[in-house]
Amino acid sequence: MRSTFAVCLFAFGSLVSAQTRSPGVREFVTIDAPTVALTHVRVIDGTGAPARDDQTIILAKGTIEAIGDASSANIPKDAQVIDLRDHTVIPGLVGMHDHMFYPMGNGVFGEMAYSFPRLYLAGGVTTIRTTGALEPYTDLELKKSIDSGTTPGPKMHVTGPYLEGKGSWAIQMHQLAGPDDAVRTVNFWLDQGVDNFKAYMFITRPELAAAIQAAHKRGAKVTGHLCAVTFHEAADLRIDDLEHGLFVDTEFLPDKKPDVCPEKSEDPVGMASLDVNSGPLHDLILYLVQHHVAVTSTLPVFEMGSFSGRPTLEKRVLDALSPDARSALLLNRVRSSDANLLRQRYGTEISPWPAAFRKELEFEYAFSKAGGLLLAGLDPTGMGGVIAGFGDQREVELLVEAGFTPLEAIHIATYNGAQYLGELDRIGTIATGKQADLVVIAGDPSKRIEDIEKVETVFKDGVGYNSAKLIDSVRGLVGSR
Repeated sequence: MRSTFAVCLFAFGSLVSAQTRSPGVREFVTIDAPTVALTHVRVIDGTGAPARDDQTIILAKGTIEAIGDASSANIPKDAQVIDLRDHTVIPGLVGMHDHMFYPMGNGVFGEMAYSFPRLYLAGGVTTIRTTGALEPYTDLELKKSIDSGTTPGPKMHVTGPYLEGKGSWAIQMHQLAGPDDAVRTVNFWLDQGVDNFKAYMFITRPELAAAIQAAHKRGAKVTGHLCAVTFHEAADLRIDDLEHGLFVDTEFLPDKKPDVCPEKSEDPVGMASLDVNSGPLHDLILYLVQHHVAVTSTLPVFEMGSFSGRPTLEKRVLDALSPDARSALLLNRVRSSDANLLRQRYGTEISPWPAAFRKELEFEYAFSKAGGLLLAGLDPTGMGGVIAGFGDQREVELLVEAGFTPLEAIHIATYNGAQYLGELDRIGTIATGKQADLVVIAGDPSKRIEDIEKVETVFKDGVGYNSAKLIDSVRGLVGSR
């Protein structure tokens, strides 16, 4: 349960942004009327139910007033009517690992407070959890600016600064001095306005336990990208969510020591050999489900680092990057497929990572089918080829590659995130009375999931934003601001 403060803040932010928007926001608004009728549109409602053709959706005062067959729709006389034949409407995506920073090289990350909010919104992401902040004050101020109508962007659940232990490789992270420091950190940042936390690689079990207890006491949740603590151990400590899946779970490493992040924390060969249907990995899946621990899928960042030449670098991604960021990405791609480097690391010129990636797909599918709550994000880090909005769309496509139907993948990327955030009564599905957070797509992603990239208009609280204009406004800027 979220704190009363957080609920009030979200409700107030939506009200303010609906009443007044700055010129810098209005330039991207193409639909802004008290009543809007989206007619003759295909509806994928986010529940997992089949798509419904030839529907009309009535939006009024920022909410969904009615949905039904176009043939029998009662369209108000004063409504702005938008004919959406051959288009699909889905709920706004709920991005559950959507940082506001980007890798700048040498272990340093830069805040993309200008470009990323626009790209998230352009990609159909209407709500995000930042899932780790390097500049939490920046993120909090950005949220205020978006909610007040000054800056275009999604609704934000701001995560506190990383809860990291001693020995961290990241110079931008505070290293906890013990359980008491963990409690002080959690309480301080809850007072500043964050509503969730992310534990990181070097945190110990006592520190993590203290942080979780302090957060839960005040209605906040904790997720983790862990290393020193295993998934089993984190579940025992009542963690709410685990990031990235098998790629970061160290419990299967033979040299794992308690509360120590192994120097070599990844074993793609061993990971690929695990069986989701029996043995230790199967037992882990059941354990996480039984302990109500969610898992956040971040497949795009691992796809980018696991395959030579995959994914194909899209023009829209390269166009969004600054010249320096584009050059760094291309160089990183070449280095990742270097045969000599592979031979040095793994004793073979054949990378073990594609097989490990396929195992991650199997794990996420099996976890979900066992009753686990699978969430969707992108994690715009790695070698720099996964960026806001575009990466969220790619995540949905990769969930389909994992075995989910397109409708199931969209359900994971909308409904599940809203459920985890405690917001399912307001967002996550298309239903009467819910907020009008919708994505208009030119095509049918229920049959061709790649159509999810064809976003034309994104509604947030009933106001329609032009996706192409938002993307054009940050051309050549990602990696600089």
